[in-house]
Amino acid sequence: MRVRHTRLILIAAGLLSAQAALFAQWLRYPTAGVPRTRDRKPNLTAPTPRTRDGRPDLSGVWLTGTGLPCSNQPGQDFLECGVELPLSREGVDMGASLPGGLPYQPWAADLVKQRIADQAKDDPHARCLPDTFARAYGLPHMQKFVQVPGLLVMLDEMNASYRQVFTDGRPLPKDPQPAWNGYSSGQWEGNTLVVKTIGFRDDLWLDINGSPLTDAATTTERIRRPDYGHLEIELTVDDPKAYTKPWTVTLQQAIVLDTELVDEICLENEKSVQRMIGSKR
Repeated sequence: MRVRHTRLILIAAGLLSAQAALFAQWLRYPTAGVPRTRDRKPNLTAPTPRTRDGRPDLSGVWLTGTGLPCSNQPGQDFLECGVELPLSREGVDMGASLPGGLPYQPWAADLVKQRIADQAKDDPHARCLPDTFARAYGLPHMQKFVQVPGLLVMLDEMNASYRQVFTDGRPLPKDPQPAWNGYSSGQWEGNTLVVKTIGFRDDLWLDINGSPLTDAATTTERIRRPDYGHLEIELTVDDPKAYTKPWTVTLQQAIVLDTELVDEICLENEKSVQRMIGSKR
């Protein structure tokens, strides 16, 4: 229980600035063009918006669509725990939906066990370093997608970071400088945007458990917007350095209306890490 409690403190540390930020946002500024039901409520199952060229428009403000209960009590969610934004189960364990979990290489399995035993004291997220996009999909921080011809830009509220997915047909770089989000090139297959990414920094964290992503990784995302209010992101990770075989998970995103991004800079007056149990050797 002590480990679970302390690791939840690590999670909460990443949420504190988010909670404070909520009150500073344009909470009541209406999102334009929202489809409505007859009773004027947002129709989240309305047809997928389209761009001028007929492609699904992925633009919008998004947040993980599968919140994690904060206890074992049925129906209890983060609102009842005093936390206002959801964390997905993949945010804690990226392989939570996979039978047997993630297929770690032996060294990676040992590393994850050690990171859990250490109560995630070296988690880059808790220490205000950037998150790679695969992890960001499961964290309680909003992202804004802006889709224009030839480019999908992903703006992350956490630490004001960004990602570019080029859809102009350019090839992936031959010898990329390692980056937190790698280098991404996408193409449309019908209504699905297929994005391949390479060029990651070594030993990124995919979840709170500390599942690694290495510089040998190639990821493939299949991004769909089945209706107005939801995104489905099928993520395949092929990282032979850390895993015995490629693996695939599906990450859900839900649209966030009538609000905007706001600065959420983790290091601004950050005091939590020095007080966390397990943060010192």
